Amino acid sequence: MSQRPFRVLGLQQIAVGAESKDGLRKLWVEILGLTPKSTFRSEKENVDEDITELGSGPFAVEVDLMQPIDPEGRPRVNVPALNHVGLWIDDLAKAVRWLEEQGVRFTPGGIRKGATGFDVCFIHPKGSDNAPIGGQGVLIELVQAPPDVIVAFDSQAN
Repeated sequence: MSQRPFRVLGLQQIAVGAESKDGLRKLWVEILGLTPKSTFRSEKENVDEDITELGSGPFAVEVDLMQPIDPEGRPRVNVPALNHVGLWIDDLAKAVRWLEEQGVRFTPGGIRKGATGFDVCFIHPKGSDNAPIGGQGVLIELVQAPPDVIVAFDSQAN
């Protein structure tokens, strides 16, 4: 395996889903005290989500509380309940090229703007004949880290 031309810096987010965000907000915001940051709604992605945060600054982690717009539609953002994990990547374009060379399967759509404005792409939960490496049942979001996050993680490494 060739040398990896990118770094996974840390956890950027987790996304949890339910039929309704009401119970998620009760637990994550009212009981656990996470801070509401914004909302995101996409008919194409069948998602209505509240973006919350724990921690602060470049080490903050998003917890996205998601419900489907159409409970019968696709994708099913509430199945499984732990929808996906997101990882900060220092160079997303290099990461995607290298991972594809290693046989990693990505979901359709390529690199695009995510709900909070960062470039993102997703490793498919399952491999295929052409790209046999998937997330072993877990959807994994790769997120381009902004410069301040890269600097912050680099400073912690020293």
